Amino acid sequence: MNTSILVMEDDVNIQELIVEFLKAEGYDVDYASDGIEGIQLFKKKEYDLVLLDIMMPNLDGYSVCKMIRKSSNVPIIFLTAMNEESNQLKGFELECDDYITKPFSFNVLIQRVKAVLRRGKSNLSNDFLTFEKIKLDLNTYSVQLDDNNIELTLKEFNILKTLIEKYPQVITRESLLDSIWGYDYYGDTRIVDAHIKNLRKKISLPYIKTVKGIGYTLEKDIEVLE
Repeated sequence: MNTSILVMEDDVNIQELIVEFLKAEGYDVDYASDGIEGIQLFKKKEYDLVLLDIMMPNLDGYSVCKMIRKSSNVPIIFLTAMNEESNQLKGFELECDDYITKPFSFNVLIQRVKAVLRRGKSNLSNDFLTFEKIKLDLNTYSVQLDDNNIELTLKEFNILKTLIEKYPQVITRESLLDSIWGYDYYGDTRIVDAHIKNLRKKISLPYIKTVKGIGYTLEKDIEVLE
């Protein structure tokens, strides 16, 4: 079964080129010119990846991302002319997996697409990782906290996986950026902080400790039980 990608892009010329390049790589591609049309397509089919413009008519990319994240952890790559750091940080806070600014090289785009898809399929095993009340299934990429499922994005999962694997080491922001994003990202390491913030909200337990000026580590629950 071919890998299926949904492209949401309102510039017809760019849209056609993206679709052409992706199809040439053997991907099954659907496309939409505005957010509402894109959401309608997304609800009808399971996709392996979404390429998402931000400035679209009817429903912008940020809103589309929020809607998708309510029901799916599908990898999302923003593809946009909005290149300010604040825009990029907002994208990562909304749990996107990558953020590419226009203009871009189509060859680089293809490599970034492959990298995101590869990370989603890598390191599959039947093993589990546990830390205190958290249990990670490395085969299904699912997470349980006290036997309750927690919905994490792929990057959040991989951050938590790294912290557990390396415990009790302190993991630098730069190390997380390099190992999880997998390339030299030109934003700053606050992108990692944004993902950690989302992860803390979802776990709702004080396991992730900030080591000021360095990065993050895990800390066991030292609460004394009476």
